[in-house]
Amino acid sequence: MGGVELVGVVAGVLTTIAYVPQALKTWRTQQAGDLSLPMLLLLTTGVVLWLAYGVLLGSPGLIGANVITLALTGLILWVKIRRG
Repeated sequence: MGGVELVGVVAGVLTTIAYVPQALKTWRTQQAGDLSLPMLLLLTTGVVLWLAYGVLLGSPGLIGANVITLALTGLILWVKIRRG
């Protein structure tokens, strides 16, 4: 793994981990009322596009980080839509 890919992997790990506390809180409480639905929709759409970009580039770092981030943001969005 080259230096550029390593920077991408570290960035992906850090930004993905940032969603874990919110996803856990949202899952435990089944509440997402304080979170903005438009923000969650835009964020999830952006993550899907980053994932597609990673697939097109064949970048394991982008793919891995965005698959996990999509699962976390998808969970939060699901609770938001389901529970408000």
